[in-house]
Amino acid sequence: MIASRARTDCEVAVIGAGPYGLAVASALKAAGVETRTIGGAMSFWRDHMPRGMRLRSPWHATYVGHDKGPLSLDSYAGKLGISPEQPLMLEDFVKYGLWIQAQAVPDLDPRMVGRVDAVDGGFRIALADGDGIRARRVVVATGLTNQQMIPAVFKGISGDLVSHASQHTSYEAFAGKRVAVIGRGQSACETAVFLKQSGADVELVCRGDIHWLGYRALSGKQAWSLRDFLSERLASPSRVGPFPISWLVEVPGFVHHFPEAARAGLNRRSLGAGATGWLRPGFDGIRVNAGSRIVSAAAKGQGIELRFEKDAGTFDHVLLGTGYEIDIAKLGLFSQDMLATIARRGGMPILSAGLESSIPGLHFVGASAVGSYGPLMRFTAGTPFAARTVARFVRKARGRR
Repeated sequence: MIASRARTDCEVAVIGAGPYGLAVASALKAAGVETRTIGGAMSFWRDHMPRGMRLRSPWHATYVGHDKGPLSLDSYAGKLGISPEQPLMLEDFVKYGLWIQAQAVPDLDPRMVGRVDAVDGGFRIALADGDGIRARRVVVATGLTNQQMIPAVFKGISGDLVSHASQHTSYEAFAGKRVAVIGRGQSACETAVFLKQSGADVELVCRGDIHWLGYRALSGKQAWSLRDFLSERLASPSRVGPFPISWLVEVPGFVHHFPEAARAGLNRRSLGAGATGWLRPGFDGIRVNAGSRIVSAAAKGQGIELRFEKDAGTFDHVLLGTGYEIDIAKLGLFSQDMLATIARRGGMPILSAGLESSIPGLHFVGASAVGSYGPLMRFTAGTPFAARTVARFVRKARGRR
């Protein structure tokens, strides 16, 4: 049952109010499209990222839809006196997103969405409180919600012993404990540093050596190679992916036309595990167990035992810095029947022009669009493209209608 249909109907409903949701909603409103945005403003960044974190993306590629003008990061920073010389602090980025929301999406509906169903003429959105909304189009901008990657060896183990890095905003509770961090990307390495700073005894367990990114990672070298020099001097604005293919990443509309195999290869090369070089000094005192494969994990006494191919170790807790694996089924928004009608590849929707799925009027932006539009969709640098593309598509569709 839909409550107050005449009052709540809209042309486009945007589900999610993180960087992508706010960017798309802002662009749609600016285009005169009746838009309803639903979700907690910057909620994933506020509730699933550690305090004190710095963003991996460079300053000039950290956007919430506006790369220039009065709603750009530069404009916001100028008002508060934030320096662009250092990677942006999480707290400042969240405040920037909330400022964008207040300026561009002041009518944000903070309620949770329970279900999205396709109905004649559009979609019915059931809210968690029992209310509902009818919309002609829906843009899913839920980011990394419910997308945590949990290796099979850890499934079924108590949350007291194993947790994902996204479940923590601080690490003081681990002081004096022996903690294994699994992974070698930005999340794992930053988690290890925060744990050590909080007084934990930390061991980073990973399949290979850490790949340090950026010029600060090279500062310890006695000499730079020509490739090092070119990579630094000719880096793309967002610095997503290795030089020179990073420049392809900057044009998602072009990447969208790649053959599927070529696009998948670009994603693999550009989204491989790596950590920013400015984390490296914080690794003093952190043991790195590289080249290890975990054979099994099981509770042992009050802790957890990890068995490797050649030996074993016992820890008080295991923290998974294993990143995310996108599967829109895990969002919990769609019935099995509706999921069956959304063309997918590897859990991601296959998107056409305007980031539209195989269900007309249902769009996906952000991490869910990586499979169709390339690696930039995984980062805030992709928000201007997504916002412009969806708004342009909706305007044209409205004209045809």
